[in-house]
Amino acid sequence: MRVGVITFPGSLDDHDARVAAAAGGGEGVALWHGDDDLSGVDAVVLPGGFSYGDYLRTGAIAQHAPIMAAVRDFAADGGPVLGICNGFQILCEAGLLPGALLRNIGLRFVSRPTFLTVERRDTPFTRGFDHAGPFSVPVKSGEGCYHADDATLDALEADGRVVFRYVEADNPNGSARDIAGICNAAGNVVGLMPHPEHAVDPALAGGDDFLPMFTGLVGAVSAAPATAPA
Repeated sequence: MRVGVITFPGSLDDHDARVAAAAGGGEGVALWHGDDDLSGVDAVVLPGGFSYGDYLRTGAIAQHAPIMAAVRDFAADGGPVLGICNGFQILCEAGLLPGALLRNIGLRFVSRPTFLTVERRDTPFTRGFDHAGPFSVPVKSGEGCYHADDATLDALEADGRVVFRYVEADNPNGSARDIAGICNAAGNVVGLMPHPEHAVDPALAGGDDFLPMFTGLVGAVSAAPATAPA
C-alpha cells in the first residue's frame, strides 16, 4: 500500500509523513509539487510546513500547483486524502474542504502537545482508533484557527463532518467550536491542524497515540476497491 506525500517548496514534514506511513505498514512515496500525476499511489498526504513561503495566504499558492489537479481528481474518485497543518490549509484553499485557517487567536506561534478526541471513526484515517480518546498529539502553527460561518459550522456538526476536536479548555489556537479537523461529505478527504505524523513512535516526545491513523489507513485501503489511477 503506497502513500504519496507531496513536497511543496517550503514543506518540512514530508519526510516525517513518509516515515509515519511506513510505521503504519505502508510505503511512503515522495511526490513533487510540479508533477502532473500521482504515480499510482493508494492514498495522498499533504504535509505540514510553509508551502511557497506562505505568501499571499497559507496554502493560497500551493493550491495552484500542477499536482493539485491530480489530487482533486483522486479525491473525486474516492481516494483517501489527508492534509496536515499546512496541508489542511491547502485543502481549504483548494475548495476540497470548507472554511479557512486564520491567525491564532493570541497572534503567536504555538508549539506544544495538545489533546484531541476522535469524533468520527469511520473515515479511512480514523478506522484504526478503537475509542474516542482523548489522544495526545503535537501542534505547531501560527495560523491554525479554524474558521467558518455559522451556517457552515452548523452543517458540519449536523452532517457529522467534525472528525477531530480539541478537548475542552485545550484549544491552542481559538478554533471555532474546538474543531481540530474535518472531512468532506464523502469522508475520504480529511484535514487537521495538529501533527499525527509526530505521534507514531513511543520513543519520541510525541508518543504513539496517532499510530492507529496510519495502521488504520493501510487496513482501510487494503479492504477497499481500488480507485482509478490518477
